Amino acid sequence: MCLTEEMLSPLPEGLIKAARVAIKDVLKVKTGETVLIVTNTTLDVSMISKALFDASVEAGGETTILVQPTKSQLDLANETVLGALRTDPDILISISEEKLGKDRYSIKEPIRVGDNRYDHYFNYLLGEKISRSFWSPSVTRDIFERTVPIDYERLRKDCARVKEVLDLGDTVHIEAPSGTSLSIGIRGRAARSDDGNFSEPGSGGNLPAGETFISPELGASSGKMVFDGSIASDRGIIIIDSPITCTVNAGMVTDIRGGSEAKELRDTLRRAREKTSEFVEQGRLPGEELEHYMANTANLGELGIGLNPKASIIGNMLEDEKVYGTCHIAIGANYDNDARALIHLDGLIRSPTIRVSGPGLDRTIMKDGELLI
Repeated sequence: MCLTEEMLSPLPEGLIKAARVAIKDVLKVKTGETVLIVTNTTLDVSMISKALFDASVEAGGETTILVQPTKSQLDLANETVLGALRTDPDILISISEEKLGKDRYSIKEPIRVGDNRYDHYFNYLLGEKISRSFWSPSVTRDIFERTVPIDYERLRKDCARVKEVLDLGDTVHIEAPSGTSLSIGIRGRAARSDDGNFSEPGSGGNLPAGETFISPELGASSGKMVFDGSIASDRGIIIIDSPITCTVNAGMVTDIRGGSEAKELRDTLRRAREKTSEFVEQGRLPGEELEHYMANTANLGELGIGLNPKASIIGNMLEDEKVYGTCHIAIGANYDNDARALIHLDGLIRSPTIRVSGPGLDRTIMKDGELLI
C-alpha cells in the first residue's frame, strides 16, 4: 500500500463529522467495546476507515482495522479477515470498495443454531445477536459525507410506518411508469428497517441508511418488473439507458429482455451459475447444495423501498437503492436465509406505486414515488 499525499494530509472536516455521526449516533459505541473495521487499500475507503477508526477510539472503543484486496460478489474473503470475525467483536464495520468477501468455511459447512442456518460467520454474528454492524459496499467519500449526516428521527419514523404496513400484508402490488406490473407475496415474512439505529446486538444495515425491505415469500411472486434506474452486476453497477424487462413466474425470473444492460444481467446470472458449479467441484460448497444455489440464482430475493432524502441515483447501488421515492428488487439470495445463492443483484425502479393487501388490508403506501403514510 503506497501512502499518498491525500492519505498523509489531515482528514476533511466533512468526513470527520460523518464518521462521528456513524460511531456515536448510529452504532453508539461504548467505552471498552471491541470494534473491527475491514477495508481495502483504495483512497476513499481508506480515508473513511481512518475517520471511523479515530471516531471509534475517541468514543472509547478498542478498535482494529484490517485491510484486504478488493473483493467482488463471487470472491472469498481473506483468511485473516475470517479469523478476525471469529473473535466475535462487539461491532463490525465493512468499508469496502466492493464486497467483504464470502466465508469459505461456512459455505462448505454452514453454521447451524436451532433452525437457523448461516453460510457466513458475519451473518451468524448478526443473526444470533452477538454483534452489531454496518456495511458500506462501494462507498465513496462523497456518498459518506453527503448521505450519512441526516435527520435520523425522520428516517426512523418513515421506516417504521412502512414496516408496520408490510408486516400486516400478504401481497405487495407494484406498478411503475416504465412498465412494471408485479405482485410479490410476503405472507409469513417480517420487514426490516435500515433506519440508522444499529445500537443493539443483532442490529445492522447499510450506511448510508434509508430503506425498509422484506424477503419475498418463496414461489409467490409473478408479473413483470422493469428496471429503469440502475442495477448491480458481478462487475459493477450499470446505469440503465435501455430498461431491462424481467418476467417473473412463481418467484423466479424466467426471462430477461432489453439492450446491452439486459445482456450484462443475463451474463452475470450465467457467471454466478458457473461459479456455483466451480465451488462444488472444488469442495467449497456441498454437492447437495448445488441444485438449491443454482435455482436461487434467479430468485426474487428482496423488495426494498428507498427513504433517504439526501440520496440520488448516481450509479452506485449503495446510494441508489436508498433514493426516496424508488423501490428496488433483488435477484438472488434473500435475507431470511431460505433462498441461498452466490449473488444478490439489486435493480432500481423509479416512481413506483406500491399497494399492500391482506386480510382486511388494502393500503397504498407510495404513489408515483410519493410516500403516503
